[in-house]
Amino acid sequence: MNNLIETSKTFVPVESIEYADGSVVSKTILKSPAGNITLFAFDKGEGLAEHNTPHEALVQLLDGEAEITIGGTLYNLHAGQSIILPSNTPHSLKANERFKMMLIMIKG
Repeated sequence: MNNLIETSKTFVPVESIEYADGSVVSKTILKSPAGNITLFAFDKGEGLAEHNTPHEALVQLLDGEAEITIGGTLYNLHAGQSIILPSNTPHSLKANERFKMMLIMIKG
């Protein structure tokens, strides 16, 4: 299934992905050797367990509130806020309420 957003067409990121009960939904916008841009929708109570990646990434909150832990430090983000996830640093995400985010991962 091709989840890529069509090029040369405007779109509203927060409206381009829907919540699903009890789930984390993802939708790829762009995928290339240089990096990826992905939309996520987390239902309340969902999250991603602590992990790390060899690449830096920008998280931009589009809707709701997220609890993000980076290297043991807790950050509470609200819609409209962003944070950079450093490479090779453990991080996790938790939805105390539903939230949507855009993840921009830069490889290199």
